Amino acid sequence: MKIELVSKNYNEGMRLVNVIEKKLGKLDKYFSGDADALVKLSTVGNDKFTMEITVRFGGYIARAEVTGANMYDNIDLILPKLEKQIARFRDRMNSKVPKKALPLKTDAEDAEAPREYYGNVVKEKRFDISIVTVDEAIAEMELSDHDFYVFVNAENNKVSVVYKRRDGDYGLITPEY
Repeated sequence: MKIELVSKNYNEGMRLVNVIEKKLGKLDKYFSGDADALVKLSTVGNDKFTMEITVRFGGYIARAEVTGANMYDNIDLILPKLEKQIARFRDRMNSKVPKKALPLKTDAEDAEAPREYYGNVVKEKRFDISIVTVDEAIAEMELSDHDFYVFVNAENNKVSVVYKRRDGDYGLITPEY
């Protein structure tokens, strides 16, 4: 796995870099082809540190983020999250796609692992989409008391989604097609 390290307001030492490379190397067992990992390290305030890892494999992405008291604890917290995402993805894809098409390793040992239940679609909603600006979409979302709002962006005529972030700000998702 190719690992790229990016730091923002944080000076990583060689010991931490070696620990990250060693622990991320354990994820290689899940991939049959090349995988790339982007590790972002940053300082939040004076005593909190954030680690974000994005793993790209075969056109797919697994991402996790952790904030804690030190980076060594963060790596131990973030790896199980990534492993769970990758295992869940592999189980989902194993049931839908021929194994030769997957960018993940599959072997008899992994096939015996119990599959995780994802649930069923139990409700379907249909609604009219309005053509509005991003600010108007945020206002509509706040009025509806939802965490997201789907709309056609008046600025580019693309279907977009605004959502409320955990930090109280808003995010905008605009698809590329």
